[in-house]
Amino acid sequence: MTDQSETTANADRNGRKTRRFGIDPSTRELVFGSVRIPLPRSRLARVGVGVALIFGGLLGFLPVLGFWMLPLGFIVLSHDMPMVRRWRRRFAVWWTRKRRPAN
Repeated sequence: MTDQSETTANADRNGRKTRRFGIDPSTRELVFGSVRIPLPRSRLARVGVGVALIFGGLLGFLPVLGFWMLPLGFIVLSHDMPMVRRWRRRFAVWWTRKRRPAN
């Protein structure tokens, strides 16, 4: 599903593949590693999708819906809303620091 240019774009200077998560600004696709999901071009539609994912994530205890929908909804909303983008970046920094091994 990915061509050579996408594979090269996901590699660092040492030739290793890097994991990418988030929205690719050049193609406006949601990226989870090698999976790419196109997002609507309309800002209103993207916000609607993000809110629906968060609402579905809050109902994650029900069958089919899941708590996995919460972070996905925040990632989609962070593309259009600066406040949500700041929350996501703070969480990413906190998570990275928490997972860093103690020296």
